[in-house]
Amino acid sequence: MPEGDTVWQAAKRLHIALAGKVLTRADLRVPKFATADLTGRAVLDVTPRGKHLLTRIEGGLTLHSHLRMDGSWKVFENGRRWSGGPAHQIRAVLGNADRTAVGYRLPVLELLRTADEDRAVGHLGPDLLGPDWDPDTALANLLREPGRALGEALLDQRNLAGVGNVFKSELCFLLGVTPWLPVGELPAERTAYLPALAQKLLEVNRERPDRQTTGLREQRLFVYGRASRPCLRCGTRIRLANQGDGSRERPTYWCPSCQTGPTPPRTTPRAAGPSTRTAPR
Repeated sequence: MPEGDTVWQAAKRLHIALAGKVLTRADLRVPKFATADLTGRAVLDVTPRGKHLLTRIEGGLTLHSHLRMDGSWKVFENGRRWSGGPAHQIRAVLGNADRTAVGYRLPVLELLRTADEDRAVGHLGPDLLGPDWDPDTALANLLREPGRALGEALLDQRNLAGVGNVFKSELCFLLGVTPWLPVGELPAERTAYLPALAQKLLEVNRERPDRQTTGLREQRLFVYGRASRPCLRCGTRIRLANQGDGSRERPTYWCPSCQTGPTPPRTTPRAAGPSTRTAPR
């Protein structure tokens, strides 16, 4: 599922296409909101909040969507063929005189009062790419459960909003610790640096079509998607294992030489697949 930088990019595309323009077409293809009529209303803005998208519409309404694993918003100039997937996967259509935004495979789509947005996103911690970003609050949130594995704490959007599975693995590599290290055992200087590092990684990637953490053109990521390949720093083979509570396990990558700390009892000897921009909620 898209991470904070990807959602930020989606919000920017939607904002450019829709903000300040009156809807001439609005079709929400979910049973609860299928009869909602938004035509004639102007879109005020499209704002990302962590991994959530908030499309604010004239009259005090907000269309809340979340892409999760497979969802996407595509923008088309009017008259162009829609190419984001088959018609039965379309969940939302928002169009004006110039462009049409089409939401495909959206698992979360709801129309709510703008005044009630906290019902959808109020549980989130500080947004790494938002105006509410507060590194001190984010760090305090992470440290509330010192015995929790760092990788799991980073994925918990209640702590800080925007980190997904890719950035989780890359952050742990850059910090030199495994994702299974308890948060409370992270060395003090790295603990203090963690929020700033997380924010920097997302910020430098929010305008990039291809995510980059290494600074190397030929190898964009240090560990994510690179199982069994040599570490870019030491040459040791990158390892892969699942991390999570069983119901929501996530593929997790690390270098056993460059990263210290606990590891799972058994790792998955799976060949590396292509790196993507998607990651967990």
